[in-house]
Amino acid sequence: MTSQQEHPSARARTLNSVLRRTHFKVALIALALAGLSLTLVGLLALRAYSSHNLLLVARSISYTAEAAVVFRDAEAAIESVRLIAEPEEVASVRIIDRQGEELVNWENMQSGLLPKVERLISRILQPSPVIMPIMHDDASVGQLELVGSGKGLLSFLINGLLLLGACLLLSAVGASRLSRSVIQGIAQPLRNLAKVAHSVRYHGTFDHRVPPADIVELNELGKDFNDLLDEVEAWRAHLHEENAVLSHRASHDSLTGLANREFLRTRLNREIRGADEQGQRLALMYMDCDRFKYINDTFGHGAGDDVLKTLATRLHGQLRKNDLLARMGGDEFAAVISPYYQIEDLHEIACNIQEAAAIPIKLTNGHIVAVSLSIGIAVFPDDAQTMDGLLEVADAMMYRAKRSSSDERRAAHFANMDAITE
Repeated sequence: MTSQQEHPSARARTLNSVLRRTHFKVALIALALAGLSLTLVGLLALRAYSSHNLLLVARSISYTAEAAVVFRDAEAAIESVRLIAEPEEVASVRIIDRQGEELVNWENMQSGLLPKVERLISRILQPSPVIMPIMHDDASVGQLELVGSGKGLLSFLINGLLLLGACLLLSAVGASRLSRSVIQGIAQPLRNLAKVAHSVRYHGTFDHRVPPADIVELNELGKDFNDLLDEVEAWRAHLHEENAVLSHRASHDSLTGLANREFLRTRLNREIRGADEQGQRLALMYMDCDRFKYINDTFGHGAGDDVLKTLATRLHGQLRKNDLLARMGGDEFAAVISPYYQIEDLHEIACNIQEAAAIPIKLTNGHIVAVSLSIGIAVFPDDAQTMDGLLEVADAMMYRAKRSSSDERRAAHFANMDAITE
C-alpha cells in the first residue's frame, strides 16, 4: 500500500518536471527561431546592399580606368583600381583588355583578421563576381571582374551570433526560473518579437521596436533585439551613404563636380521623351574652350584645371535651375536647355555664356589668362529627333563656329600685317 500511495506522487513530480522542461524547450526554440530569422534577415539585407555597393564600385572603377585600358597603361589602371577598391570591401579586381589579355590582377591583402573565413563567407553569400564591360565611345574596350570580400558580412555575422548567444543565455536563465503562472507573461513578449521579425522579414521596415516586457529577462532580450535592429539599420544607412557617394562619383566629373557624359545622355533621352509627349522644344548647347591647349602647354595642367573649374562655375551661373550642365571630357561642355520657347532666349543664353567665359581668369600661380568659347546649338525637334542626332548636330555646329572664329582671327592677323607693311 505504501508503494502504491507513493507512486502517484512520484509520477506527479515527474509530470511537473516534464512540463517545466517542455516550457523551457518551447521558450528556447521560439527565441532561437526569432533570433535566427532576424539575423538571417539582416544578412539578406546586407547582402543586397553589399551587392549593390560592389556594382557601384565596379561602375566607378570602369569609368575611372577607361582611359588606362584604352591606352593599355597597366600602371595607371592598377593605380585607378587601388584608389577606389582599397577603401572598399573588395577582395580582388581583374581587368581584361579587348584582346583578351589580362591588364590588371589586383588583390586586397588587408582583408581583416580572418581572411580565409571572410573569403568563405563571400563565396557563400556572394558566389558570383561582378562582371562589367569597360566602355569607350559606346564600344567595349575591356572587361572588369570584381570579387567582394566578406569582411563586413563576417563582422555582422559574428556580432549577430554573439548577440544571439547572449540573448539565448539570458532567456535560458530566465526560463529556468519561470513557473506556470508566468507562461502567459512569456508568450506576449515572444509574440512581440515575432511581430517585429515578421515586419522586418516581409515588409523590410526597420522602424518597429520590441516594446518593454514585465519580466526582466525578456525585457533585456527585447532590448538586445532592438540593439541588433539598430546595428542593422546603421549598416543600411552606412551603405546607403556609400552608395550615394559612389553613384554621384559614377555620374559626375571628379574635377568640376558637373554631370559627366553618361549622365547627360541619360538625362537628354528623358528630356526628349518628355518634350515629345508635351509638344515642347528643347536645345542642346555644345561648348569648347578655344585656347585651352595653349594654356595647358604654357602654364601646365594645374592651370588647365583651374580654367575648367572656373568655367564650370561661370557657365552654371548662366543657366536656369532646371537646366543641366555637363562636362563631356577635356575642355568640352554641354548644356540641356529644356524647355525653351523662343530662339532669342537661346541666343541670349549663349551670349551670356560667352561674355562670362571671356572674363580674364586669375590662376593659382598668379598668371591671368583669357579664354573664349565656341558654341554649337541643336534644337529638338527642328534639327534632330533623337539624342544621338542632337549630339551630332550640336557638335558639328560647334566645330563650324570654332572654324569661323579661327578664320576671323586669321583674317584680323593678316589685316594687321598688311597695315604694318604699308
